[in-house]
Amino acid sequence: MKLALVGVGGGGSRLVDTIRGLEASGDRQLCYGHLLTIDISRTVDDDFEHVSPDQHVTIGDTHREVDEGVDGAQELAVEVVRADFPEIQRSLDSIPMRKLDGVLVVACLGGGTGSGAGAVLVERLQELYDKPVYVLGVLPAAKAPDRAALNAARSLRSIVPAADSVILFDNDRWLDPDAADVDEEYERANRELAGRIVSLFAREESDPDSIGANTMDSSDIIRTLSPGGVTSVGYAETDLDDGGGFLSWVLSLLPGDRGDEESDDRTDAGKIQGLVRQALNSRLTLPCEVSSAERVLVVLSGPPEELSRRGFESARQWLEEETETVEVLAGDDPRTGSSTVSAVVLLSNVTEVPRIDAMQRQAVEYERSRTVQAADESD
Repeated sequence: MKLALVGVGGGGSRLVDTIRGLEASGDRQLCYGHLLTIDISRTVDDDFEHVSPDQHVTIGDTHREVDEGVDGAQELAVEVVRADFPEIQRSLDSIPMRKLDGVLVVACLGGGTGSGAGAVLVERLQELYDKPVYVLGVLPAAKAPDRAALNAARSLRSIVPAADSVILFDNDRWLDPDAADVDEEYERANRELAGRIVSLFAREESDPDSIGANTMDSSDIIRTLSPGGVTSVGYAETDLDDGGGFLSWVLSLLPGDRGDEESDDRTDAGKIQGLVRQALNSRLTLPCEVSSAERVLVVLSGPPEELSRRGFESARQWLEEETETVEVLAGDDPRTGSSTVSAVVLLSNVTEVPRIDAMQRQAVEYERSRTVQAADESD
């Protein structure tokens, strides 16, 4: 799938830089270099390794209330992006949207720029292009300031109805609160998320004659995400190891003679199903009740000979049982010569998400306390 990447705010822009770096270092393509980062500041962020200066737009640099960002002020970010949107649009015009399948807006929803400017940007992109506009949103950690929870809750109310789907990443689940180096912890979380996004959306340039019947294409992903709402992603990977490890463990679970063809088929199917189970039971980008998903997609990547057709069917049937939906698509991403097999599970339009419920309660309490404080100060 070919997507333009648009990073909003400092956190969203750094994540786009990480995704582009992972894409550029491998053999899979996601944005093909078609990206843009947007931030509100009087100073330009020069820390990017994979985003060139002409792909970065600084807005708000002439606004009287802006210094080095908006300091979490969501309303100010909305005001700035609306005033400076013509400058953003000029940069967007350099991206050949007609050749792409859609746009992925990347933002940290606890910050003022990501939550405020991100919501406005999604609405404007929907007006400009007849392509799906997806959002990759990062939720603030539970220990972040209450204002971050309020920003994220407000942003979700605007972004979820406007976007074609919102893939969420819960920092609270991925960050180690006891880590000595906080910056390194955030970089590690960014790499984990970037790996899942590249595995889900990016594809290797393939010979059309070599594409099999099970090969996943962009229409399958678009169909799975089409109900909108909130999406979570699971991932698992294993090295191909004939001498032990994951494969030996699977073999030990299978009855009968392992030397015949039927046993080999069971082994391949068991290996695929075990990997899919691991992906669904791994740390999802957003912890949720999997049975609340409306649609599910599983993408298996690895050498074609390792991607068992029987394994596809058994994994799909198992996912139907676990997620309690018949809207399950399964496809492969053949990678000749790869030394690993991986599975990505996409849970679309999940509705039972305890983290969002807790964040909304935190936001309500914060708003209530601010109202009480304002009333006391006016007396």
